[in-house]
Amino acid sequence: MGHHLATKNSIVPLIDRLNKYPIGLADNDKLRQILAILFSEDEAFIASRFPLEEATLEELVRATGWTNERLKVTLDEMADKGLVMDMTYSGKTFYLLMPGLIGFFEFSFMKQRQDLPVAELAQLMHEYLLGDPNQAMGKEFFSSKTPLTRSLVYEEHIPVSSNIATYESAREIIKSASYGAIGMCYCRHKKEHLHQTCDKDAPTKEICISLGTAAKFMVRRGFAEKRTREELLVILAKARDLNLTHITDNIRYKPSFICNCCSCCCELLGGVIQGFPMGVAKTNFTLQIDLESCIGCGLCKKSCNVVALELVGTSNGKSKKRMTVNVDNCLGCGACITACPTRSLSLIPMQRSDPPGKKRDLFKQILKEKKRLTPFVISGVKKKLRRALRIG
Repeated sequence: MGHHLATKNSIVPLIDRLNKYPIGLADNDKLRQILAILFSEDEAFIASRFPLEEATLEELVRATGWTNERLKVTLDEMADKGLVMDMTYSGKTFYLLMPGLIGFFEFSFMKQRQDLPVAELAQLMHEYLLGDPNQAMGKEFFSSKTPLTRSLVYEEHIPVSSNIATYESAREIIKSASYGAIGMCYCRHKKEHLHQTCDKDAPTKEICISLGTAAKFMVRRGFAEKRTREELLVILAKARDLNLTHITDNIRYKPSFICNCCSCCCELLGGVIQGFPMGVAKTNFTLQIDLESCIGCGLCKKSCNVVALELVGTSNGKSKKRMTVNVDNCLGCGACITACPTRSLSLIPMQRSDPPGKKRDLFKQILKEKKRLTPFVISGVKKKLRRALRIG
């Protein structure tokens, strides 16, 4: 670990580089302490020199001035820590610097670690993400018009007259993935190190699903274990039994994960609760309550993961209390429906815009909304030119 907190030659350039991603990291003392724990001095330097896209070892040698052998060893160590992702295509390895969120913050708690002071790190991350009265990190993560993540709908609750898009179906996403794995929940694991437990008794291990290329990397580096489609579908069903909300990438094609989230642990859903109702993209459905049959028991409110339900009564106090829906908060996931003893809850269609197609489209859209697209475009053009010149 680093503990090179105030050194401008490593931490500040690293933060500057991370803030070129669609979701950056608000700079403050807590962040610098976190980065000083996660990155050694050398690792912080290498990370600060990364281009915005994936890079070969040769490209990183030119960017850092390091020798091939020395750099390869350090990149391998960074991949084991979840600071970079290494991927092999056609026999050639490419490296990608992970963002902070969703990225190396999560990887820090997605396996049992002996190389990190996890209790200290958990407290720092908690204070960084939730302890800032100005909500600087919340604004960075949630305030763009296009959210980074979205909710998935419980298919069994879809009205018979409605169609569900393939990209909204957690089951179909899993079935169409080329590779799948299961891993530890970063949020619940981190909470355990704060001596807290999940209010829904959701498991910490074998609950978060990774898919495709990301899953292969996570299995190779010990952050997850490979599972068959059938095994992943069983895990998904268990998550539904616990009234958890499925969260994935806000894209239509090849999402890289499905997290099974609760309101007490999940920082994504916590953001919705704490004042960013549009921070997680909603499904094409919303909740409807049959006020005639609703008995106002409040069980649905306990199951809701974004505090979208409230028990209300009439002004004269003579009528029975009933539940009401905060449509701004409601994700349209349906996690609350099975909790209702009178079957008073149902989903109704709510037309919303389609998510971006692929992850690159999503990133470009968020960067454009934040007026940070230019460095991304320039970096891509330079990369194409460099490779064209080498081929020529």
